[in-house]
Amino acid sequence: MTNPEFASNRDNFCYRHPDRQSFVLCQRCLRTICPECQTQAAVGVVCPECMAEQRQSASPAQKKAQRRWRGSGSVAVAGGKPVVTYTIMAVTAAVFVLQFLLGDVVRNALGFYAGALYPQLTGGSFEPWRLLTAALVHSSFWHVGLNMLALWMIGRNLEPVLGRARFLVLYLLGALGGSVAVSLLAPNSFVVGASGAIFGLFGAFVIIARHIGAEITGILIVLGINLAIGFLPGVAISWQAHVGGLVAGAVVGLVFARTRERRRRPLQIGLLVGWTAVLVLLLLIPPVIYA
Repeated sequence: MTNPEFASNRDNFCYRHPDRQSFVLCQRCLRTICPECQTQAAVGVVCPECMAEQRQSASPAQKKAQRRWRGSGSVAVAGGKPVVTYTIMAVTAAVFVLQFLLGDVVRNALGFYAGALYPQLTGGSFEPWRLLTAALVHSSFWHVGLNMLALWMIGRNLEPVLGRARFLVLYLLGALGGSVAVSLLAPNSFVVGASGAIFGLFGAFVIIARHIGAEITGILIVLGINLAIGFLPGVAISWQAHVGGLVAGAVVGLVFARTRERRRRPLQIGLLVGWTAVLVLLLLIPPVIYA
């Protein structure tokens, strides 16, 4: 079900399938298209009509090149598939295999701890990439398995709605938000795992679903249980990363939901850049508090 405001805005639905909601636009005509109507282009996706026009206007040399690429399987990515989700899962799995082979070397090199951002306090080196790379390393098979299962369950539904670029931005800002919260609330912790990024997806999913009037009771129950687990005594889970990722993702979801119209695309980009700047500026607080 959807609320009247959402249902009355046809920009929120595929122009070929009016009953299917989507946040993805054809990169040529800027009409809304659902996953079934999306065809991957060099940049973004295009609708069936624009793809047909593009093929008709292609030169003989371009047509030959397209046949060659299609034959090699290098462009065998159907529009609408959660390619970013699968790619993140593959990269994370590859890093976990390296952890298995190399032991704690990978974990210690990529995991996040606040001291890596403040060498003036710890005497160490400045390693800001850990803010994001911590999402690639995990403490156990169950840790990486559950996180990737959650990513697959949310990503296959959310990525086709948002589009690949927006979904990737959401995932990265969720990971960043989790690390920022750890720096602010638990600066002495060493954390690993994609939980911050996963909770970022949860946060955005709830906001977007609420915006379109969807039933989210089940999602909220699952989210509440997962948040509560992090506060149980004796459980070695960084609730700070969960909360930070959730807040960061919820803000990104709100930006996406409120800047859906094509004319608001510059505003959307500006707000995302601004929110990223806010998260980075928050990292200036720990040296003042804990110096």
